[in-house]
Amino acid sequence: MTSLDKPTHDAGQSPPDGTDEAERVHDSRAVTEAALFEAFGGIRGMVETVLPGLLFVTIYTINKDLHLSAIAALAVAVVMLVVRLLRKDTVKHAFSGVFGVAFGVVFAMFTGNAKDFYLPGMLYTLGLALAYIITTLAGVPLIGLMLGPVFKENLSWRTRNPGRKKAYAKSSWAWGLILLAKCAILFPLYWWADTTQLGWVLVILKIPPFLLAVWLTWVFLAKAPPPIDVFAEMEAAEKAEEAEKAAKAEREGAAAENGEATAGRHRRGA
Repeated sequence: MTSLDKPTHDAGQSPPDGTDEAERVHDSRAVTEAALFEAFGGIRGMVETVLPGLLFVTIYTINKDLHLSAIAALAVAVVMLVVRLLRKDTVKHAFSGVFGVAFGVVFAMFTGNAKDFYLPGMLYTLGLALAYIITTLAGVPLIGLMLGPVFKENLSWRTRNPGRKKAYAKSSWAWGLILLAKCAILFPLYWWADTTQLGWVLVILKIPPFLLAVWLTWVFLAKAPPPIDVFAEMEAAEKAEEAEKAAKAEREGAAAENGEATAGRHRRGA
């Protein structure tokens, strides 16, 4: 077991610095909110997720033109990406949106069926739901893998922080089951409903399940023990190692000086 895997203190004990419990809980919740906001894109990320699909179904509802609807959806996704690039913002959500829309456009154009614009996204949702569940059953919940680097704890929660591992498992179960429920609604509609019906249901189901899953994640993590900052631990270990090397070099230098002085006295005495 490496030093990063060894527990520092019991998660149930008070912090060694005597931090007030209420303040600790408040700080933990604030950190959790900030991490979730960063990981899932916040309000802007939700807008970038919803807008292309909303534009597609709106245009298609009005004129039933697959090509115009698809081009408009892809164009707005690209514009949002360009805006982020110009503003030097985080682009991972915009990039994922562009790729998602592009896959939908290509698929729909290839089959000539407007409903296929939504199929890649639906398959992605199903795959993501299964990933949440399978990784949790395997003992490495996906939410922990996603948020560990954001909280600067990496995988320390697996062996050193069982309370957080349990919270990540609960969160991943919530995400997996919510997304599976969403798929249980959408896939029958893909077969039975027309394009506009499917499109509007998809738009309606974009945000509420997402917000529910994020809220449950926040609840579980806010009640969990605080993350262990392994980056700070590694920096402290490096500083301690450097200090030890400096002290050793100083001792060796002093020993060398003492040796030279002793040798000089012997020479003078001879």
